[in-house]
Amino acid sequence: MKTYLRPAVSLFILMSVLLGGLYPAVVTLVGKGFFAQQASGSLLARDGVAVGSSLIGQNFTEPKYFWGRLSSAGVFPYNAGASGGSNLGPTNPGLVDAAKARIEALRQADPAAGVDIPADLVTASASGLDPQISPAAAEYQLARVARERGLPLEKVRTLVQSQTEAPQWGLFGEPRVNVLKLNLALDALGNKR
Repeated sequence: MKTYLRPAVSLFILMSVLLGGLYPAVVTLVGKGFFAQQASGSLLARDGVAVGSSLIGQNFTEPKYFWGRLSSAGVFPYNAGASGGSNLGPTNPGLVDAAKARIEALRQADPAAGVDIPADLVTASASGLDPQISPAAAEYQLARVARERGLPLEKVRTLVQSQTEAPQWGLFGEPRVNVLKLNLALDALGNKR
């Protein structure tokens, strides 16, 4: 029994030190050293105060802000602890009702915006937390945001274009606009009113 017990306990202690202490410490140091922003949660700050992560959407509802995708993350929108899709199919009345409610909210906020609302403004993503919208979704909201802030339309359009991210490495995905970063840049511009 001793011949088996001693090597087993020794191996257990060695692996505990290596995998429970040394490995996590090295990974943490490498992460903080080379990827400090990502290791800290990709937090964005305004006036030195963290206001959110560039990886998780925010629930913007005021007309002076760009709105993101719908969140299907439980009772509290964009709750990362309840991440997940709604799992509602295209013929499910719940999905149809949610899309209709968002269409109505968009039309009430800007009746002149037009009838061709980009799909990403009325549907949720698989995670329910998407922080980005398409450039078309940002374009749809341009007039409302410019009017509410008293800013020239072209100035807001230029800001959207400067915040538009290309597909990753020029190959993967679609162009996108991070809503939180865009709204923080808008706040930095200020309001004319």
